Amino acid sequence: MPRFLLRVLVTLASAAIGLGVAALLVDGFQVKIGAFIFAVITLTVVQALLAPLITRVVGTHAPALEGGVGILSTLAALLVVSLVPGGVTANRISTWLFAAIIVWFFTGASAALFAHLQRRREVGKD
Repeated sequence: MPRFLLRVLVTLASAAIGLGVAALLVDGFQVKIGAFIFAVITLTVVQALLAPLITRVVGTHAPALEGGVGILSTLAALLVVSLVPGGVTANRISTWLFAAIIVWFFTGASAALFAHLQRRREVGKD
């Protein structure tokens, strides 16, 4: 499987894990079952587009916040996904923030785990 396609699949899978865990753990945060796949794809695309932009803006205007770019881009992506009817919903600001942290953490952890497993598989081929 080409590396690019594998990377896309890993990114989508990690976003699905992050959204699923947030929906299970965060009271008041919901992802509609029928819109789950659409929410995963939208979250992945929006986050990929927003992360470099937020990095640039934060790096220029508030360098001390650069470490939080991942969480900020995740929060922004969740808010964009919520604009689509039947996407994600949350009932309070604290719910949005907690969901963004959960999605960010599990997306990153899942992506790291998938990358580690891929490296182990490649090493095993040699």
